[in-house]
Amino acid sequence: MTLAPVIFVEDDDQLRLATTQALELAGFDVRAFARADDAAAISQDFAGIVVTDIRMPHMDGLELLAAVRLIDPEIPVVLITGHGDIAMAVRAMRDGAADFLTKPFATDHLIAAVRRSLAHRALVMDNRHLRALADAPAASEPLIGDSPPMQRLRQVIRQLAVADIDVLVEGETGTGKELVATMLHREGPRRARPLIAVNCGALPEGLAEIELFGHAADSVPQTRLSRTGHIASSSGGTLLLDEIDSMPLTMQARLLRVLEEREVHPIGAERPHAVDLRVVATSKIDLAEAVKAGSFRADLLYRLHTARIRVPPLRERGDDVVALFATFAGEAARLFGRQDWRIDAATQSRLRHHDWPGNVRELRNAATEAVLGTWTAGPDALAKPLAARVADYEAGEIRAALTSSRGRVAPVLATLGLPRKTLYDKMKRFGISPGDFK
Repeated sequence: MTLAPVIFVEDDDQLRLATTQALELAGFDVRAFARADDAAAISQDFAGIVVTDIRMPHMDGLELLAAVRLIDPEIPVVLITGHGDIAMAVRAMRDGAADFLTKPFATDHLIAAVRRSLAHRALVMDNRHLRALADAPAASEPLIGDSPPMQRLRQVIRQLAVADIDVLVEGETGTGKELVATMLHREGPRRARPLIAVNCGALPEGLAEIELFGHAADSVPQTRLSRTGHIASSSGGTLLLDEIDSMPLTMQARLLRVLEEREVHPIGAERPHAVDLRVVATSKIDLAEAVKAGSFRADLLYRLHTARIRVPPLRERGDDVVALFATFAGEAARLFGRQDWRIDAATQSRLRHHDWPGNVRELRNAATEAVLGTWTAGPDALAKPLAARVADYEAGEIRAALTSSRGRVAPVLATLGLPRKTLYDKMKRFGISPGDFK
């Protein structure tokens, strides 16, 4: 893990050396300077913070603060001041300084101030990165995420798309199987031809055969016209059989013949018609297990299993959860006019600790609810007793307030409108320590 740098500016050689050593022993990456103008060469992408003395020759700490704020007003600057400059430091905080320490200062106070400022800067940088993801054109990369499973998935899609062979796409509900199937079509040689999607689980009972195979004229009651089925309509392009695990066994037998012979026989037609198509089927369950259970034909599985893609569930994708959430939240923010909405530390923690049984579909709904302020809990939390859900909510609100105040209790009391004793009682009950947020 790369540490965010701490720029430390102090013209006193002995104090600069001693403070640098103390910060490095605490685990920080310190870049020490004797002159403020040497430390001002940073950019808006600087991920760290600045700690500077005020009284220095050439360029003083207040001038450095002003220079840093011109580069990026959200880079935290911690001022170190002599006793006589406290009023000046207070004014500087009103002008944007993050904190100030009075000489002589205790090392642990400096370390705490640095940690708070680095945490704040990290949250700022995370939000900028996530907002950039949210604002990026969705068409540039439909599959969002840089986790190893997603990198492998994109690679497999590229390889199989150009191969123009039948593909079985497996994955849990809500993982994006239909999107993967669409990408296989759009990145393949049939992209200029139609993609016909059939939801096998929603085919009308008694009409599935007509929907798939079509019929000749005067061969079906109450109609004299012929009808082209979905299979024939996809000739030249791609036939997407979504949720093929839901297809009745009788229809599976007829579909198998289509896949083997590459021809379709409409109801009432004298002879079959040849079709040139690529078949992509999706399943939310392991079809090998369905074969064992007797609900899916083994020969159809072998025919579909020319190539297989497994779409990973959200719980296997690490920080992709946060990136996806940012993208969906950005869409919702633009839709509902909430452009100032931000992802705070409490939301990020909650995103990473939820199992997301509904996968990407559940995450998209959660992002919309979060932007609207109605996101309360996932299905796992809703299964808890009411008292436990209320406790989870209270603990979350306290943690969010402490994160925002960097562990300072007074602002939390004002934000939550709680008496001091009540707040401390609740923190004790929930195992929350303000020191963990400093």
